[in-house]
Amino acid sequence: MKTKSTTPRVALAFHAPVAQITLINPPLNVIDPPMMRDLTSALANMEARDDISVVVLSGEGGNFSAGVEVAAHTPDKAASMLTEFHAIFRALIATRKVTVAAVQGNCMGGGAELAMMCDIVITTEDARWGFPEIKLGCFPPAAATALSALVGHKRAADLILTGRMISGKEASEAGLATRATLGDELKTVVNELTHRLTSLSPAVLAVTKKAIYTWDSMHFDKGLARAEKIYLEDLMQTEDAEEGIRAFLEKRNPAWKGR
Repeated sequence: MKTKSTTPRVALAFHAPVAQITLINPPLNVIDPPMMRDLTSALANMEARDDISVVVLSGEGGNFSAGVEVAAHTPDKAASMLTEFHAIFRALIATRKVTVAAVQGNCMGGGAELAMMCDIVITTEDARWGFPEIKLGCFPPAAATALSALVGHKRAADLILTGRMISGKEASEAGLATRATLGDELKTVVNELTHRLTSLSPAVLAVTKKAIYTWDSMHFDKGLARAEKIYLEDLMQTEDAEEGIRAFLEKRNPAWKGR
């Protein structure tokens, strides 16, 4: 069975037993509120179909996603942004489907958080990964909560506190991605993976995924709620958070005040 529907920010295609979710906001596939809502809808649509057992998430063109729209981080929009964006992560963890992220180009900030929340991550070696929020006077709540479990506390602290970029090869070696491959081999590797997964029992895959996340999901849910609280009640009350966002939007260097 093959059907396809397209929304302004997300394309959802079904090739049962595989569903393909593609982020569409060229050139960098920035995640804005409409994309968040479209992603939530796509995941719900996919979850409702019993003929789908594997979901592949990718970005249109040469990039996965450069992250959440900076304008959505302002104090007046932060609460609604976190609510909508983090609902996607909770859906990815809760879904019965095996999720696969196919990453190339820029995979930064919220885009990197989105990819890391998938069960399996295949990245090109030359993809650009990073969490640059600190440079804007912010921090990535989902990464602050879950990245340590993937790469270890010291590596997570380094990536989040410096905002430095790493290659897809480095992301794979650190445990942020499952495997790194050459750019022209990404599609083949992902297809081989989905073929392997779809040869298995979808019912057993769903139950096994539930068991894998039993421990982590409890800690992630509580940790993310705590990170959201810190983001809204502490970070958004600082002058530097507002200055960082404003400086980016005004295309100038921030003038940090330390408060």
